[in-house]
Amino acid sequence: MAKKKVRTFVRGLDSATYGLNEFRQEQLANPRVRDNTIVVDDGSVGHSANTKTSHTAWRVGPGDEQFLTQTIQVHFTGVDGHGQNGGHGHQNEAAFYILEGAGYEIHDGIRYDWKKDDLVYVHTDSVHQHFNPYDENALALVVKAKSTWMFMGLIQQGKSGPIDRPEEFGPREEWSRIWTPGVLDRKKVISVEDTTWEMTQLGNQRIIASPVKTDGRIHSTDSYELKIEPGSRSGRYWKMADEVFYALDGDGHFLMWEVEAEIAEKYYARTALEPKRFDFTKGDTIYVPQNHVVQIFASDGSTVRLFQAQNRLFRTLGYDNIHFFEDAPEYTGAGELAKSPV
Repeated sequence: MAKKKVRTFVRGLDSATYGLNEFRQEQLANPRVRDNTIVVDDGSVGHSANTKTSHTAWRVGPGDEQFLTQTIQVHFTGVDGHGQNGGHGHQNEAAFYILEGAGYEIHDGIRYDWKKDDLVYVHTDSVHQHFNPYDENALALVVKAKSTWMFMGLIQQGKSGPIDRPEEFGPREEWSRIWTPGVLDRKKVISVEDTTWEMTQLGNQRIIASPVKTDGRIHSTDSYELKIEPGSRSGRYWKMADEVFYALDGDGHFLMWEVEAEIAEKYYARTALEPKRFDFTKGDTIYVPQNHVVQIFASDGSTVRLFQAQNRLFRTLGYDNIHFFEDAPEYTGAGELAKSPV
């Protein structure tokens, strides 16, 4: 009998020694640019939302054979014209960046319309379903920090239906009683019109989700869009959080410098003398590991647009700063944002 395929929600970390350098080096050796030929899960394993008119394709997740990360996960959800996916509920948040088309969500019985370039939030403890009433197919890039919930034991999820052992429980009560006060007043859809482009040390940047943007109903992931003109580059920055980028337009390359921890009387950072180069083109997903120095370059004749996402938990753990070794060439220091807040 063939072994039943399962979905990995959280990957374990085991070692016979206290130091984990071998584990980190194994991760860093894996490919960091993934194109449309890489589908690590087509939604047939442990997913409850696929239908004949809705399709899922995973790009980055904890179950990947070539393991990268579980702090930020990426998949695509497509809804055919006049189609819909299966409704379901989960405790974790998710953010949908609309790549193509338009449609709407039903979240907890409320309708939220969306269009191309919107970022749509599925809030914590949400029952939701995607609909596309138009002729054009819709496609969304989904980013989420699902493993964070799993690590914390927040695993109550599934399709709508009665609970097990109903005779052992009392009547329904409002789940929202334990939500953050005021969260119901926050936006569920962030459109381009809700954001502004700012020239920061990183470059021409549109902040979409961040702790400083308190109008959005998202707590687990931060996101921005970055635009780099042909032949130009971003600032060269160092941060602790790992990141996922999706190339919306253009082609270019990333330079990534590994940062080693020298543990003496305190922690010291030692940056690699030579970076690793990773070329990308439109439609690619680029992964930046934890604790790296990064700089992004646009090819001559190609304007690059990148959507970025990271797990906000890094900020809570004390890594709230970004250090810039070099500013973007267009940055003059006169803008309102001295540094990128994401």
